[in-house]
Amino acid sequence: MSDTRKIAAILVADVVGYSRLAGADEERILARLRTLRSDLIDPTIAVYNGRIVKRTGDGSLIEFRSVVDAVRCAIEVQSAMLERNAGVPEDRRIEFRIGIHLGDVVEESDGDLMGDGVNIASRLEGIARPGAICLSEDAYRQVKARLDLAATDLGATQLKNIVEPIRIYALEIGVAHAADGRVQAPSPPPSQASTPPQPPSPYHLPEKPSIAVLAFDNMSGDGEQTYFSDGISEDIITDLSRLSELHVIARNSSFVYKNAAVSVPEIAKALGVRYVLEGSVRKAGNRVRVTAQLVDANDGGHVWANRFDRDLTDIFAVQDELTREIVTALKVQLTGGDKGPLAGGRPVDVKAYELLLRGREQASVHTRLANAAGRNLAEAAVAIEPDYAAAHALIAFTRVLDYINDWSAEPEQSLRTGRALAERAVAMAPDQPEGHFALSIACMWMRELDRAQDEAHLGLALAPNSVQLHMALAHAQIFSGDPKAALAELDISMRLDPLYPELLLQFLADAHFSLGAYETAILAIEARLMRNPQSETAYALLASCHGHLGHHERSRQAWTRALDLNPNFSIPRRRRILPFRNPEDFERRVEGLRKAGLVE
Repeated sequence: MSDTRKIAAILVADVVGYSRLAGADEERILARLRTLRSDLIDPTIAVYNGRIVKRTGDGSLIEFRSVVDAVRCAIEVQSAMLERNAGVPEDRRIEFRIGIHLGDVVEESDGDLMGDGVNIASRLEGIARPGAICLSEDAYRQVKARLDLAATDLGATQLKNIVEPIRIYALEIGVAHAADGRVQAPSPPPSQASTPPQPPSPYHLPEKPSIAVLAFDNMSGDGEQTYFSDGISEDIITDLSRLSELHVIARNSSFVYKNAAVSVPEIAKALGVRYVLEGSVRKAGNRVRVTAQLVDANDGGHVWANRFDRDLTDIFAVQDELTREIVTALKVQLTGGDKGPLAGGRPVDVKAYELLLRGREQASVHTRLANAAGRNLAEAAVAIEPDYAAAHALIAFTRVLDYINDWSAEPEQSLRTGRALAERAVAMAPDQPEGHFALSIACMWMRELDRAQDEAHLGLALAPNSVQLHMALAHAQIFSGDPKAALAELDISMRLDPLYPELLLQFLADAHFSLGAYETAILAIEARLMRNPQSETAYALLASCHGHLGHHERSRQAWTRALDLNPNFSIPRRRRILPFRNPEDFERRVEGLRKAGLVE
């Protein structure tokens, strides 16, 4: 096969300060990079139809079918890294530089790419700031009208070993730009008012004992086993969340400090808790060692510590024992319903449990490919343990996500399947909250809003600290026409998850929109877009808000951006699938667009 010359969109990325990071702890940095690739980078590249040409230890060369795909992929990765690096000291952060160019390349017989197109993209990457993206003028010209990018013009720059100067444009994710391209400081995310919800002050802790469980360290000597130590930590959070006598911080917030050199008192202050649980997991063959220590952030002293050396098949008993010892150390009096096994509802077969942990990890990425991968792993768990309720619940949830996101060739069938599987999970284990969560979501999208709220309440009775269930209830309340109740649930969610996911801001905006508080809704949407500039649903709601307020030009700009991100965004489909009890609630969203002259 002969070499082929062609025009291609080339993306080159590398890790900032890789040698320094590897010098400090090479094993840990390699494990973190492998996790990033499997959880974030590779699924995102696949979604945007990229081809990984080659990788070095800290860098990648990727070919895309279009510059638009390359830039969208880069923005999604850099935006996700902003969240993952929140709270991590600068000297421990993994940050990427990215360069993108559209130009002439030679594809060799083995698929490798050579030529000026690759060289220019590589030089652009070399001058990008940490966390930023540099585009050549040729690349920028392809996307500036389609992606409505806020870019800084760096002017014509002489790049090393490139004959002619190249005009360069820089995108810095999470940084706002003025109309003239100058960088502005980003605005903070709003809450129900115009200021963000602040984590509770350490001097105003919740009245009940409050605890954050950090991601346990993976001490197995194999970075690929991180999913197991993360899964153990997440299950301990789930077990503790079942106790109404505790205030338990959600995984989303406590895992921010994974591999971060931050002191326990600092973490406790940021998350608004008194106690922090940290530990490690070492899995070797058929043996597992779990160590854990409970720290009182007031004085940094250890309230409790223990080590469990067991056969791997005893991991569920270890979790139950560990959780009970923590509860005892916190002097929490269990009620009658809590005196059974706290870590119940899990399979005897450890292989099925490991498959579920990997499936949960994949599904949490929330992309089409990762969703399917998570489902496949959960189905493999069910093949081993047919009555594994938690695995059935995860499969059900992925099916519903296929419907919501139009990721399925037959979305209506996906929803029906998800509903049936969720019913089965609840029937298998009515005392486990996962099934009630999946069933609540499925019923909501099937327009059974009362049942959706009932299932959320049943789940919350089992796990009062579950942010998932509080948000599911809030979402159902918004669709049911009760936005004030939804705001109360979202407030609880923000207290349990101070570093809440950006989706919560969409729910917040929807609730305020339903109340006619369009200015407040705009604040919430803009805060979401600061964290995820790729959300067409956020831009669509933003367009409607501005339309109601008479800001017609801003409305048109937001609507154009929504359609650029998703050319298939359809009002008729949204009208068909969004399960509003009162059709007028949806039509009010369309009316805002109509006022701006955007729809008939």
